[in-house]
Amino acid sequence: MRCPYCGNDDTQVKDSRPTEDSGAIRRRRICSGCGGRFTTFERVQLRDLTVVKKSGRKVPFDREKLARSVNTALRKRSVDPERSERMISGIVRQLESLGEVEVTSDQIGEYVMEGLKGLDDVAFVRFASVYKNFSAADDFRSFLSELAKTPSVPATEDD
Repeated sequence: MRCPYCGNDDTQVKDSRPTEDSGAIRRRRICSGCGGRFTTFERVQLRDLTVVKKSGRKVPFDREKLARSVNTALRKRSVDPERSERMISGIVRQLESLGEVEVTSDQIGEYVMEGLKGLDDVAFVRFASVYKNFSAADDFRSFLSELAKTPSVPATEDD
């Protein structure tokens, strides 16, 4: 693992332990060159996924990009980071279990909206406004009126 501070390839693992949800291994590392300490996470990746964008362009799936999108929607909301991390891991597992190497950006967006709906209503509407490309206040009104017509399902602890 390359040191993020000096770029040295010679780093040593000082401590390894599973994360709380046991979905990853957390490793504390130290660089033998500069002495810098940093943390890495190791996750199981079942297959390399490719995202097919609306334009038809294909890009490698990036879990960190998914996490940034979710965290942007959740910014300044009182949602436990562990719950959002579990949601992100769940989305990745769903995508990997589809059995397809290529997934569409629409599929990912729908899974994120489904997950955010169970986590936080405001984050759900924030994400939907970007995902569905709202351009006016009427877009919010019609989305919220449709949302009000849909029966809500209580969130479970597994969400």
